[in-house]
Amino acid sequence: MAPGRDIHVRITETINSKIANVGDPFTGVLSSALTTHSGETVFAKGTPVSGAVVSAKGQGRFAGAGVLAIELREVGGHPVAATEYVVSKKGKGKRSAALIGGGAGAGALIGGLAGGGKGALLGGLLGGGAGTAGAGFTGNKPLIIPTESIVVFGLSQPLSISVKQ
Repeated sequence: MAPGRDIHVRITETINSKIANVGDPFTGVLSSALTTHSGETVFAKGTPVSGAVVSAKGQGRFAGAGVLAIELREVGGHPVAATEYVVSKKGKGKRSAALIGGGAGAGALIGGLAGGGKGALLGGLLGGGAGTAGAGFTGNKPLIIPTESIVVFGLSQPLSISVKQ
């Protein structure tokens, strides 16, 4: 089979960036048959596949994108070279800054109204702390490839299979 062919895989376990480590294995099955250009089946639907996690970083609490990447390594016990399947989520740096700054501004306004200059300073500090806590509690969500997900890998090198007769 020539490079560029899509390999559709149904993942048979959940892969979670919070608990996965680089090198951890995963399993799945072909969700559709792999055929030659002439239509001959090389690997039937349901053929077992395996691979490994090649990147696992959950989204940061304050900033930093999360990435979860897996690589297909075998189809039906035969080694394959395929593109990675990557799930990513952008970091929340601007959102965190807005929560922290907004909390500080609101705290300073309320403190200033209630207690003058000293109240504004204390209110700003307390509001900034509340905004920081809010940003921290809402971040750090893991990236997940759920069980039964269909993912697509691209064949990156030719795949040759010898058939014994």
